[in-house]
Amino acid sequence: MAMTATAGHAHADPHHIGLVIEHPGPASKRIVTAYGFWVFLLSDIVMFSCFFAAYAVLSGQTAGGPKGSEIFEQRNVAIETVCLLLSSFTCGMASIAADVRNRFWFYLGMAVTCLLGLIFLTIEFREFADLIARGYGPSRSAFLTAFFSLVGCHGLHVSAGVLWLLTMMAQVFAKGFRADVLRRMMCFALFWHALDIVWVGVFSVVYLLGSAA
Repeated sequence: MAMTATAGHAHADPHHIGLVIEHPGPASKRIVTAYGFWVFLLSDIVMFSCFFAAYAVLSGQTAGGPKGSEIFEQRNVAIETVCLLLSSFTCGMASIAADVRNRFWFYLGMAVTCLLGLIFLTIEFREFADLIARGYGPSRSAFLTAFFSLVGCHGLHVSAGVLWLLTMMAQVFAKGFRADVLRRMMCFALFWHALDIVWVGVFSVVYLLGSAA
């Protein structure tokens, strides 16, 4: 037995310096899930990068139609931005509450996040409806096509996020803070924060630069 143990140590430690290298087991489900979801988020960022690139190329192609400075309402955009950034904070608070298994603060944080997201979507829907009613729909010019595509794609993501948020609240109500529910909550929080990052890009590139043009 002693010889076997010595041989095993010699195999694990070929230089005989007294260090035995131990190989840990497989990563936990939380780490694997987070890694896989980061891959998804990066692919989503690549898609948005394509929309940003298309908008940058087509932003000046108005075909005699309105420019961004003529149609953008900075007050509404500012409200949208504040709502979405605040929702990122409340989503983070809900994530912390979930980690410590506090139902009250979890539901409160998620409810406020949902409310802010709905306010954002309402303002964006009214902006789109107003532009279309004035004859400035996506078919009016290449600029408006790129604008509706980029901003609309982000809005669809926010809509999906709100539905996901409500699903998470229902799952916590039905199942509690189980490990699988917490993993889904982690993915939702990553998704929601990523949408805020994308919106900062939309706000800067589309609305700020567009209003200055």
